[in-house]
Amino acid sequence: MKKVFAALALGIVTMLATNASAQMSKPMRKPFIVLVHGAFADASSWNGVAKILQKDGYTVIAAANPLRGAKSDGAYVGSLVSDLQGPVVLVGHSYGGNVITEAANGRSNVKALVYVSAFAPDSGETLAELTGKFPGSTLSQALAPPADLADGGKDLYIVQDKFHAQFAADVPAAQAALMAITQRPLLQSALEEKAGNPAWKVIPSWWVYGDADRNIPPQAMAFMAKRAVARDVVVVKGASHVVMVSHPEVVARLIEKAAVAN
Repeated sequence: MKKVFAALALGIVTMLATNASAQMSKPMRKPFIVLVHGAFADASSWNGVAKILQKDGYTVIAAANPLRGAKSDGAYVGSLVSDLQGPVVLVGHSYGGNVITEAANGRSNVKALVYVSAFAPDSGETLAELTGKFPGSTLSQALAPPADLADGGKDLYIVQDKFHAQFAADVPAAQAALMAITQRPLLQSALEEKAGNPAWKVIPSWWVYGDADRNIPPQAMAFMAKRAVARDVVVVKGASHVVMVSHPEVVARLIEKAAVAN
């Protein structure tokens, strides 16, 4: 009888050890990648990046950013993040950087922030203030007169025939023309909205931008990346504001670097 019990005990121990080993050998689930577009763009601006990430086994969500203001837009994106059962890498382009900075607050599943030609304001700062902090932006000269809204607000657009040079100079002209047609407006008041608590102070960040950006001065992005103590900063020579469209491989690889970092 003792031999029977000993054999049973040995079998149970072996089974537990085998199960534990199997669990340890299982690959860890890859983080969700949530991509947040900026002003004068839409979710399709991430198509090239998303294609690469999907091929590499990531679950990708390109959120439809309302472009109404960082606090409300951040709450919207944040609710999406909260619904995801697993770690998340939040990626923001341009104004979308301001949104992910808000959206990550209080979401413990956000493991990394990736800023793509983006804003990362500190508490109390505005996007207008950050843009004017360094020379180089010509955006104001490319904007159409603000469009009046029924509620008294005003929407901002880039003039279509100025879109290519201003926003996407390193993108083929035909593609830039389509981007100009499908651009989504930013509420003018969003430029003067004071930022809340910056998530980049507690969540690690990665940065990529072009040195030929005409929307956000490259010096401003270098300043914000240094202030955020970014884990890595990639500066793409000759790249425009839409570096994720013109250089999707570079952007995707940086996102994947953030996804696997500890």
